[in-house]
Amino acid sequence: MTRILDYNGQDADRTVTVADIVALHGSGQQYAQVTASTADEAAAAEAAGVEMVVCMSECVPALRQGSSRVFVTAAIDFTGSITPDDLLGVALESLENGADAVITARRLEVVELLAAEAIPVMGHLGFVPKKSNLFGGVRGVGKSASEAEWLWGHFQRLEDAGAFAVECELIPAAVMAEIHRRTRLSTISLGSGPAADVAFLFTSDICGESDRTPRHARRYGDLARLQHQIREERVVALTAFRADVAAQAFPVEAEVVAVDAAELARFVQRLEP
Repeated sequence: MTRILDYNGQDADRTVTVADIVALHGSGQQYAQVTASTADEAAAAEAAGVEMVVCMSECVPALRQGSSRVFVTAAIDFTGSITPDDLLGVALESLENGADAVITARRLEVVELLAAEAIPVMGHLGFVPKKSNLFGGVRGVGKSASEAEWLWGHFQRLEDAGAFAVECELIPAAVMAEIHRRTRLSTISLGSGPAADVAFLFTSDICGESDRTPRHARRYGDLARLQHQIREERVVALTAFRADVAAQAFPVEAEVVAVDAAELARFVQRLEP
């Protein structure tokens, strides 16, 4: 645990810092990162020993309610912000709300703008979901020599723009290993193999919250089964309540407020003309 001063100048403890992530590069050790959108998810990540979480920028306050210690990265380009100034404003607001870094898949000028303000910024390379139409659908990026070379060029330019780290999504593992050996960026692997500084999976995939698990993910829980059970149990309980209402079996004497008989009599007497 490291003591820092947050963006508002307040004392805070962090599991890891930007400096720790940068220093980890090439050490052979890894941090873990998961997604979070609620205080409960952030608290669970901290309790599990997960060092880093990533969230939409508007979720940062909720995450900080759940954990004051995990490293929080805010995704700033999902809020409708369009211009560089818009994105800068969202980035600064995210830091004020407790984020430690921001991530964006926008153009290099945006990365340069944020880095110039000493905002720790991550990029996003490989498969970028919002750009899937450009890639011809959901697929790995860098499977041919020419595309891998094109991808490597983006890593170099992102590094030159001032990013300190990059989320690497659906890059072939062997290609990722070669890039990881050569880049100075801290690498965060989402479906891009083990050669990275940070291993990243979605909490929903880890916990088994959906019926389909991506090939690159692994289910460690079965929350979908529990959620189905909760939905069924809710219907059972509501059905029983409705039946009791129909049968005039609710409420019973123990479930209502009692009044002293003498007080009731006096009240009724006062109602009579």
